[in-house]
Amino acid sequence: MAFLDLSVVNIAFVDILADFPGTKSSTLTWVVSGYAVTFAAFLTPAGRLADTLGRREVFLGSLLGFTIASLVCGAAPNPEVLIGGRVVQGAFAAGMIPAALGLLIQHIPFENLIKAIGTWSAVGGFSAVVGPIVGGVLVDAFGWRSVFYVNGPVGVALILGTFAALPRIHPPAGLRHPDLLGSLILVLGIGGVVAALTEGENWGWTDTRTLVLLIGGVVLGLVALVRSRGHEAPAIATTLWASSRFAVCNLASLIFGIAMFAWLLTGPLLTTQVWRWSIMESAGALSIGAVVSMFASVMAGRVSDPTRHRWVIALGSVLFAACNLLMASDLFGTEPRFWDAWVPASILGGAGLGLGVAALSAAAATALPPLQFAAGVGMNMTARQLGGALGIAGMAAILTAGGGTRAIDAFHDVYLACAAVAVIAAIVAVLLPAPATAEQ
Repeated sequence: MAFLDLSVVNIAFVDILADFPGTKSSTLTWVVSGYAVTFAAFLTPAGRLADTLGRREVFLGSLLGFTIASLVCGAAPNPEVLIGGRVVQGAFAAGMIPAALGLLIQHIPFENLIKAIGTWSAVGGFSAVVGPIVGGVLVDAFGWRSVFYVNGPVGVALILGTFAALPRIHPPAGLRHPDLLGSLILVLGIGGVVAALTEGENWGWTDTRTLVLLIGGVVLGLVALVRSRGHEAPAIATTLWASSRFAVCNLASLIFGIAMFAWLLTGPLLTTQVWRWSIMESAGALSIGAVVSMFASVMAGRVSDPTRHRWVIALGSVLFAACNLLMASDLFGTEPRFWDAWVPASILGGAGLGLGVAALSAAAATALPPLQFAAGVGMNMTARQLGGALGIAGMAAILTAGGGTRAIDAFHDVYLACAAVAVIAAIVAVLLPAPATAEQ
């Protein structure tokens, strides 16, 4: 549910644009990036909160908050309320993820844990691709507000199911509560940088507002980082970076996330705004990549040998780069080309995302001792969501500079940028250090 909501809005974004015609498209990208910012910033402290208060309790509380925020988004009378609701949604989604992973770890035998984490992460990656399809069906039938309202009954059903199926397990005493102030500083820092990138093209890159947001965001990010180094339950688990393998894996995830999120939002915009496909036509076309991603992620999740993870990540990144290079070519013009352009690009892109996301999560988990598996996967997702927020902001800036969401050349520029970023991710993946010894 939390994974799905990262991208289910992508296909609804076109309808949202039409419903708020007086608001710039770059401003409305906060409907997506605002969610990613709080999701990224609160993942690590939410995991600590689950350890101190109980995983089942944090999962239920976050699920309830997420459901209420969804209903607020559905009823939003203006863009400000919608964006605010999405920001709150992202924070509660961050609470659901580590608590759910912790519950999974409690009920999986250790010998199956790595494969389980890989498969679990693969489901998340698949959800990010399948989200526009689910959103397309709902938007076509009921309008964009339905993608939020549907979370109401689903959330209630999950809450009741959790109460019935999972007993309460008392957490150990003496654990310190997470640094929520540090998390708030991190949110403001990331938000400042994303805002500067999003609005820089409109305001001017040397405009005082742009510079204040950019410099202020970087400074606040550094403050959060320094604060985390001296806190027992930090907003950023910097101690995990003592593992060079884990640190490099996080860097690869951040870079991969930049290209991934930009690509996921650009696809629906291209098909509806330039090619003039209907919402359902666009959703059907996007399903090709979703199916390919599902199979690729399951295959990657079964790679239990840590020495092979870097090659799977690199392969996924190269395939994803090839997809974007194809979409930046003349095959993707103002006239739609399905079989000889969209289908091969979707196969390449879906395979790249499926392989990359699952292998990155598995590599992050195996870079750390077993007791830190959950923290490692959470930090890896934080890096990917942070990259996603930056990627969406960069996409908005490139589209604005290139003439908006109806200019094919602007889309070509976005895809070229995504291809370059994916190549960098592949290079970083190849540099991933060898895993630790079995004793470690």
